Amino acid sequence: MTNWREIYESDCALPAGRRLDDLIAELVDALGDPDPEVRDGYPYAVLDTWIRRGVIDGDRRLALGDLMAERFTDPRIQARTFAPLVLKMIVSQGCLRAEWLDAFAAWYRSETDLRGRDGKLGWLHAVAHGADLLGACGLRPETDPERLLGLAAERLLATTDHLFAEREDDRLAKAVALVLTRPDLTPERSTAWLSEIGAALAPYERGPIPVWASNTVRTLRALYILADLGVSADRGGRPVPLSCGDAVKAQVAAVLRPLLP
Repeated sequence: MTNWREIYESDCALPAGRRLDDLIAELVDALGDPDPEVRDGYPYAVLDTWIRRGVIDGDRRLALGDLMAERFTDPRIQARTFAPLVLKMIVSQGCLRAEWLDAFAAWYRSETDLRGRDGKLGWLHAVAHGADLLGACGLRPETDPERLLGLAAERLLATTDHLFAEREDDRLAKAVALVLTRPDLTPERSTAWLSEIGAALAPYERGPIPVWASNTVRTLRALYILADLGVSADRGGRPVPLSCGDAVKAQVAAVLRPLLP
């Protein structure tokens, strides 16, 4: 078995005498491993580095993206939830196929296992990992931003008993904010997706609210802050204003105001 820690500590240099395709195949297996040290450790870091540096070239990135899109129907939860992270790496380098987005959307709106961190499997984080891919797709000019905003709304409105406890709300709010930086968005296109959310939350103006509604309210609160301050795709990067930030803030406030005590 490949010593991925050794490769990582060698500045991710390709090991002598090894075929890149064989190493990629081994990484693909590692990304579905139930052991979090294997799946989320050195193999993950090496893959990220190889994609960013172009060691894994365009054709190989496309093939890897196809494999990750297939993972959205994998019976293993850890395989499904790590697929969007790999696709985010690939999309961020400029590769995106329509069928990847279709497979992602079908999975993201319907995934029911929303655990953040499992005691044995480690990080699963379907909502947060999917949000990272949603945000990366939203920055690509070939995608339809309204479709992605609608997908975020579907994820929020899906019935669940899982309360966001591992910053899923922040990650999803950031993804939505990144989509909302698109220069082709008008105030109407930036806020239309909030209408369905407002209608779904309206019955809970008084009394207790279900878990999905609590998740949604907290996500929108985080979005309000990002609409006010701007959002950065990279940690520590310069915040970029939302294209129609004032309109987004006004509509988010209108949705949330009836639920405020």
